[in-house]
Amino acid sequence: MSLELKNVTKRVGADVYIHETSLTLEPGTFNILLGTTLAGKTTLMQLMAGLDKPSSGEIWFDGRNVTGVPVQKRNVSMVYQQFINYPNFSVYDNIASPLRVAGMAQSEIDDRVEKASELLRLKPMLKRRPNELSGGQQQRTAIARALVKDSDLILLDEPLANLDYKLREELRDELPKLFAGRNCIVVYATTEPVEALLFGGNTALLYEGRVTQFGPTSAIYRKPFDLVSARVFSDPPINTAKVIKRGEEIMLENRVTWRSPRIARAVPDGNYTIGIRPHHITPVTHARDASVIEGRVLVTELSGSESVVHFDMNGQTWVSQSHGIHPFEVGSTARLFVDVEQSFFFDGDNRLVGGAA
Repeated sequence: MSLELKNVTKRVGADVYIHETSLTLEPGTFNILLGTTLAGKTTLMQLMAGLDKPSSGEIWFDGRNVTGVPVQKRNVSMVYQQFINYPNFSVYDNIASPLRVAGMAQSEIDDRVEKASELLRLKPMLKRRPNELSGGQQQRTAIARALVKDSDLILLDEPLANLDYKLREELRDELPKLFAGRNCIVVYATTEPVEALLFGGNTALLYEGRVTQFGPTSAIYRKPFDLVSARVFSDPPINTAKVIKRGEEIMLENRVTWRSPRIARAVPDGNYTIGIRPHHITPVTHARDASVIEGRVLVTELSGSESVVHFDMNGQTWVSQSHGIHPFEVGSTARLFVDVEQSFFFDGDNRLVGGAA
């Protein structure tokens, strides 16, 4: 029951929304589409669902070519960022609607609605109308409707984006459990790298309509194929600089010299772009071979659990992200530690040639 995209493209006039893409999603898997706004996530999901037709290429499902087969003739559910419910239906009727269309027996409908509403904490609200619900309750109703249908393909297009922080955290934990044991394919679109890491499963990185990398989420986070993939999978943005590697030293373009990390010893001498994620640049370090840098503080962002500092290091703007509260004054000089063993080295074509495992 795999879903396979074979050389699929989508063009609208002269604009290319999806460049040639081949992708295979297996049954029983939780798959994430990770990319910024306008990267092509929604377009790709609409093609998967049959809500839109590819300009070229084919879409196969369960060994059958379904290219051009409309969504009404597929066993697909889709939940959008903007929740969609029937305003004149009760919560119960909203959740039950796809089951009634399918002609399911009332006893089975009751059973499925009860289970879904219990999972999503909607049981006390089953008799209410959508306009009597909060935004979070309305979105949970839309998710429950997708769950009860028992679809072969479930598409979730940033479904938690409009929910409050606490509910979003709860549902992030619950969603993979809701689909565990089902032989369906789940595709979840998000702009947040942290969300992808929390869900695990597989991730496809999207950038300007291209899938730059696909595989187990943790694996592609640890080993991005190229600099584009590393940037997609880093928030705050990954820090980069041009460097020259010579023997056991690397020199940054601002003339700062570091001892070459062990992970780069096998990298040939030459010119590279180094990449270091913000959480590997911190005010306090436990790394044995951390390098010390100094920079002028440009912006500070403090929350209850972390500190983010944007700083200028001899003409380069880098970002530090660390746990806890580390106050820095704008304009002051920050002393920071770089865990160089967590860096990546990209060649002239921006392909990964060495770096953190």
